[in-house]
Amino acid sequence: MPEQQLSFRDAITQAMREEMARDARVFLIGEDVAKSGGIFKCSVGLLDAFGPQRVLDAPIAEAGYIGLSVGAAMTGMRPIAELMFGDFALLTMDQIVNQAAKIRYMSGGQCKVPLTIRLSMGAGRSSAAQHSQSLHALFAHIPGLKVAIPSCPGDAKGLLKTAIRDDNPVLFFEDKMMYTEQGPVPEGEYTIPFGQAEIKREGTDLTLIATSSMVGACLKAAELLAAEGISAEVVDPRTLVPLDEETLVSSVRKTGYAVVVDEGTRRFGVTGELAALVMEQAFDYLDAPVARIGAAEVPVPFSPTLEFPTIPNPERIAETAKALRG
Repeated sequence: MPEQQLSFRDAITQAMREEMARDARVFLIGEDVAKSGGIFKCSVGLLDAFGPQRVLDAPIAEAGYIGLSVGAAMTGMRPIAELMFGDFALLTMDQIVNQAAKIRYMSGGQCKVPLTIRLSMGAGRSSAAQHSQSLHALFAHIPGLKVAIPSCPGDAKGLLKTAIRDDNPVLFFEDKMMYTEQGPVPEGEYTIPFGQAEIKREGTDLTLIATSSMVGACLKAAELLAAEGISAEVVDPRTLVPLDEETLVSSVRKTGYAVVVDEGTRRFGVTGELAALVMEQAFDYLDAPVARIGAAEVPVPFSPTLEFPTIPNPERIAETAKALRG
């Protein structure tokens, strides 16, 4: 399939535009998503293309418009609700956790909630502690929710189209530091199935399991390791729920070593879950305990001098990998 070079932001926009053109039930709602095109400019042009009935500016009332979106989804629409920052999802926990996640089950399948919630994550923009958290593990813990965490423009478009077509609520996390990153995106119609991990780089000596922006960090770490004769395989789950356990475990069984990297904090988070999965299913193949790297266990600082050391980087990942192999 022919490819185009798009930014992560433009891949998101293209996915929404295509799905809104394909299905009249799809609409976008969020703060400043209409005339201004969204805080990260992911909805530029959509208001002109689809009008104010399908691209709606919401007030600063996240619980209100997420609740509205749940109701719209229950009655046949397919909303895309944008939360400016993932942190703001904490204002909508009842609507997402107690309503969207459970209604299909409590109604015996009579009600569906085909709702996609787009929200940003990650530090690095001096947005301070209330706008820089990576909270994807919270929602992966809730039965009834699906969680997607794309790491590149091609995956962002394919996974977002799948999310919009899904009959279940999907939390779609976009790392705010990746919006300007460029990458290949297929030109034709395509979707990426949930629960299908991808090996981003083949290797034989060590497995790096990474999520979201940490995939790019691990690819750079793999280059550093290659310069020292260590062949690192980089595996991207792409979705946490559903999770492709087989691909992750098979890679570790091949290499014998695993480092799990995620921008959330380690405690009770994604790194712990994925490390436990590997230990349970590949224990006899491991030549060392699984290593974990996450964000520092502190509220994200505003000052760049303090902020950037809290984020895992390629050098730290490469040093951890080398130490693991002795």
